Amino acid sequence: MENKWYTISVYSENNVGLLNRISGIFLKRHINIESLNVSKSEIEHVSKFTIVVFTTEDWTRKIVGQIEKQIEVIKAYYHTDDEIIYQESAIFKIASHLLFDERQIQNIIKESNSQIVTVSRDFFVLAKTGRRYEIDEMHDALEPYGIMQFVRSGRIAVTKESMPITEILAEFQN
Repeated sequence: MENKWYTISVYSENNVGLLNRISGIFLKRHINIESLNVSKSEIEHVSKFTIVVFTTEDWTRKIVGQIEKQIEVIKAYYHTDDEIIYQESAIFKIASHLLFDERQIQNIIKESNSQIVTVSRDFFVLAKTGRRYEIDEMHDALEPYGIMQFVRSGRIAVTKESMPITEILAEFQN
């Protein structure tokens, strides 16, 4: 089997220590977590972990099975990139003089559909939302001019097909 990008969605109760146990599942298999985001979900009192890995489907299926064995986990799913709609966000801190002295900086901002968040005497901050490769392209374009600081979020994703998690929870409540 070939390695591919998989997004794992984990619905769980919000308990201390769960993130540590989930990351341990990946550690034992020497699989790197490429991206991780945890937030509240569409269901009250249920958290959603969004985990991105680059591995085989077989390993992904085994990992999801191990995650589901955790007491607090309600349900875990995995999806390929074609089955989801996803985004990442990034912010770039750049020296302010470049905004005025380097015409190409303005072109990069315009072509990348990024936004200027703030401008001060010493720096300005750009925000970019998009796919991983779009953020990477913007980073590569800005890097020759000097990036003072850079940070990107973990992937956030929704599935193209409906998720049966709401029905699963309704069964538990009845």
